[in-house]
Amino acid sequence: MARTFRHLGSFAACCALAMAAPYAQAAGQGAGVQTADMDKSIRPGDDFYLYANGTWLARTDIPADRASVGSFLTASNATEAQLNTVIADLLAKPAAPGSDAQKIRDYYRAYLDTAAIEARGLAPVKPDLDRFAAITDKTSLSRVLGQQVRADLDPLNATNFHTENLFGLFVTQALTGGEVVPYLMQGGLGMPERDYYLSTDPKMVAIQGKYRAYIARLMTDAGLAQGDAQARADAIYALEIKIAQAHVGREESEDFQHATTLWTRADLPAKAPGLDWDAFLSGANITWTGKFAAYQAKAIPALAALVASEPLSVWKDWLAFHQVSQYAAVLPKQIDDDRFAFYGTVLSGVAQPRPRDKRALAAVNNALGDALARIYVGRYFPASSKTRIQGMVVNIKAAFTSRIQALDWMAPSTKAEAIAKVKGIIVGIGYPDTWEDYAGLTVTPDNAYANAVAAGKFDTAHQLAKLGKPLDRNEWWLTSQTVNALNLPVQNALNFPAAILQKPFFDPAADAAYNYGAVGAVIGHEISHSFDNQGAAFDATGRLRNWWTEQDLKRFDAAGKMLAEEFSAYEPYPGLHIKGDLTLSENIADVAGLAASLDAYHASLHGAKAPVISGMTGDQRFFLAFAQTWATKYREAALRNIVATNGHAPGQYRALTVRNLDAWYDAFGVKPGDKLYLPPEKRAKIW
Repeated sequence: MARTFRHLGSFAACCALAMAAPYAQAAGQGAGVQTADMDKSIRPGDDFYLYANGTWLARTDIPADRASVGSFLTASNATEAQLNTVIADLLAKPAAPGSDAQKIRDYYRAYLDTAAIEARGLAPVKPDLDRFAAITDKTSLSRVLGQQVRADLDPLNATNFHTENLFGLFVTQALTGGEVVPYLMQGGLGMPERDYYLSTDPKMVAIQGKYRAYIARLMTDAGLAQGDAQARADAIYALEIKIAQAHVGREESEDFQHATTLWTRADLPAKAPGLDWDAFLSGANITWTGKFAAYQAKAIPALAALVASEPLSVWKDWLAFHQVSQYAAVLPKQIDDDRFAFYGTVLSGVAQPRPRDKRALAAVNNALGDALARIYVGRYFPASSKTRIQGMVVNIKAAFTSRIQALDWMAPSTKAEAIAKVKGIIVGIGYPDTWEDYAGLTVTPDNAYANAVAAGKFDTAHQLAKLGKPLDRNEWWLTSQTVNALNLPVQNALNFPAAILQKPFFDPAADAAYNYGAVGAVIGHEISHSFDNQGAAFDATGRLRNWWTEQDLKRFDAAGKMLAEEFSAYEPYPGLHIKGDLTLSENIADVAGLAASLDAYHASLHGAKAPVISGMTGDQRFFLAFAQTWATKYREAALRNIVATNGHAPGQYRALTVRNLDAWYDAFGVKPGDKLYLPPEKRAKIW
């Protein structure tokens, strides 16, 4: 699930339906927990993940075009089928020029028209390649580097930390509060992050060699390699090594306390010389005269210095390579195949690319997400589901508030701040109140490359237009058809898209225990992100401010340290351990969110005894629902990539969050001597 969840992989309450009474037992029969997926030969206390999912794992194969398979893919496939119906209906009838329907149709058709893409060859990208070839000095290089900037990163919500452009852009309120500002972030790498370049691990060294070969192959196939392709590729790679050395690591990048630096426009050339900042900002169409957030303030000067120190010829080759590589999907098949061979097979272990029509749908989602979402939610997200989820949100927020009030170690002043933050959370369920307007985006039916470039520029302009305006706390950062959820720390808000509010996360036919264990844990997770090791640093207004007493913070940090150590002990492959510090915010959100959702489930029973369904008590169904939503099977390359770069632990370890809740031990009779048993003093109790 997206940062945190700040995203889940990582709901506004006006009607307190609150699951007012337990569902009738018949409603849960045949719904909810998938008993056929369980392996009851496994003791729950020895491996709860396999107990819940062992049979599913044994019979499930990973599709050839996927790096993993699991509950998220199940929901994504259902959403994809629904969206295919929407697209088919749009294609079957005429659309008014300039309408959203016309843009969706034409974007989709152009992406699917591989014959036209082949016939055009590299002609669509030639104007951009000519732009790079025309660079004559560091000023014109700086201008072009600015022209490449896109609003393609999101450090606060952990949806994306990676851009192949030298600098990334993000626009929202400054971490310290006040005005909306542009965030400048490190970029410039073709591989996922710095460790891929700097690691001496043999598996990483092998990937490094394959990446260098990919650069040379793409340069050759795109006709960019006059002379020795490998020598030019090696020069590009050597530049990226220097870029990687300039980067700060992922752990530091995810620590907001390191990211509060604000620079004036005049500070940019003074603090980061080497880049012509006036030319860069002009190229990026950033006319903003206020402050800039230097999110990775250590890296920005080092990257700017490389603009001055490295040869123009290498920068020009670097620009050409990345332009072709980033847009490979809308260029001739050989280019597309070259990119997939590295990014799909080498990095993720995927044997074949997704079918072109599925990729076309994903591309439309990327470019025209809200236009598609308006149709999608109207057809597939019933008002009854929204009302049910709103009731669960009310209950889980109330449970979280009660848990804060009951803490015996927290000072009254800290509790008051925390409760104010919970009550102030804005929860978006299903879809935004205001849809994005695509009137300024031009889409043609016969030039997929031009459409992709135009969509990126349009989104960047949309983000830059927020400068000088008050923060919109109701802004959505996910489309309604995204199977994920999101906590937005500077907005003190949550997004729960319609697509995650379906099976297997939400089952209208299942009983309360299942839904609280599944989607309830997602809701609790996102609420808890406001109080994880990162979110707890923000106050109710979205400002990064310490509202803790010194003693409270020490106790909170100690609990987090214990949880980090618990996850660091997990070892998917010999010598490969989960990074407990990197995944801490997600793990805190899982523990706190699951605990709050369990309390909310108990409260929803209003004192009645939970029914036994399919031989399972209410608490057993609750915990099994949670574990089954994390059923995931990975290819080895993909799992290694997740461990190296992702702020979320792999699903099989997130399912083991249950080890930290006393109720799980009671529900399944887990005792000392069982492999997953944690003594009470070792169970992380965060909130």
